[in-house]
Amino acid sequence: MYALVGGRVFTGEKTVFNRAIIIDEKKIKEIVKTEDLDTLYPNIEKKDIGGNLIAPAFIDLQLNGCGGVLVNDNLSAETFKIMNETNIKYGCTLYTPTLITCEDEKIESALQVMEDIEDIESLGVLGLHIEGPYISADKKGTHREDLIRVLSDKIIKKISKSKTTILTLAPENAKAEHIKTLVNGGINVALGHTNGTYEEVIEKKPYGITLATHLYNAMSSFTHREPGAIGAVLDSEDIRTGIIVDGFHCHYASIRIAKKLLGERLYLVTDAASPAGTDMPEFMFEGKRCFHKDGQLRNEEGNLAGSVLTMDQGVRNLVEHVGVSLEEALRMASLYPAKAVKIDDRYGRIAEGYTADLVILDEKLELTDVIVKGKSRR
Repeated sequence: MYALVGGRVFTGEKTVFNRAIIIDEKKIKEIVKTEDLDTLYPNIEKKDIGGNLIAPAFIDLQLNGCGGVLVNDNLSAETFKIMNETNIKYGCTLYTPTLITCEDEKIESALQVMEDIEDIESLGVLGLHIEGPYISADKKGTHREDLIRVLSDKIIKKISKSKTTILTLAPENAKAEHIKTLVNGGINVALGHTNGTYEEVIEKKPYGITLATHLYNAMSSFTHREPGAIGAVLDSEDIRTGIIVDGFHCHYASIRIAKKLLGERLYLVTDAASPAGTDMPEFMFEGKRCFHKDGQLRNEEGNLAGSVLTMDQGVRNLVEHVGVSLEEALRMASLYPAKAVKIDDRYGRIAEGYTADLVILDEKLELTDVIVKGKSRR
């Protein structure tokens, strides 16, 4: 057991001062006033963070790869370990490895890999994010069109019983009973890569669509006569959505507009691929050659193919370019994604009983330490 002292504490709700965070193994035991620390814990080890800011660690709900590895290339415990270690360097301690459009055999193999890992959270993994192949060919992005298809009764039964956290689909191509089956299996259903009309999205939403994947990108556009999928998300009262804040996927003004409309329902994702955290010049993404240049990932057709964004840079971009307050940017990177997948009872806050996953940031919002399950990683 030890105490973190000497800094500001952002609890996930507010910033407090003159507090000590008591860490007991993997958990936060309590937060006490600094002046009471010696009385309550007379012999406790103190770690002074030098006036920096302590906040909940980041959670990324859309991550194709990083550190030179890609989920679609090699879905294995070793891949997860590399991704986790890379994420930790940038303050992210939890993520959903994201599998994009591929064959049923690869999906089934992925489900088995997840099942074989007894404690996925020890690798920073919340569960699988299956993004496609149940999407729209018109909004395929870098996904392979020849593999896009509709959900089958056979595969949906397997997915609904698996360690899958999110499944992204195009509502206009989905059966209502399939959406309900997924939701009953504890899976968060997201709309994405969809060319659906406003009405088509609204029609399927009541069956259990609660999330949207990378707002604006690969969605039918908003116009004054046809609000499209984007309009359906912005007009809803309960759909939560990730957004990629790298300056390439969305104009910063578009992010600012979405933030005003959606409030806490908008959260930060990276949609990163294997070059993130490396200087890899190119990579293969499900048979498509993609290039890393000028901070962007694009395939040979010129389409964006994921990003090289990291969560800490996303937080800085929110503050510096979007104009979001620091507290709100931190919520978008931790508390709000935790709420989106219903784990905010143990992650996303600094509070008694919560997992001790923390970041320590200096005045420039650069990481000085990352604490994972109570252990410093710097």
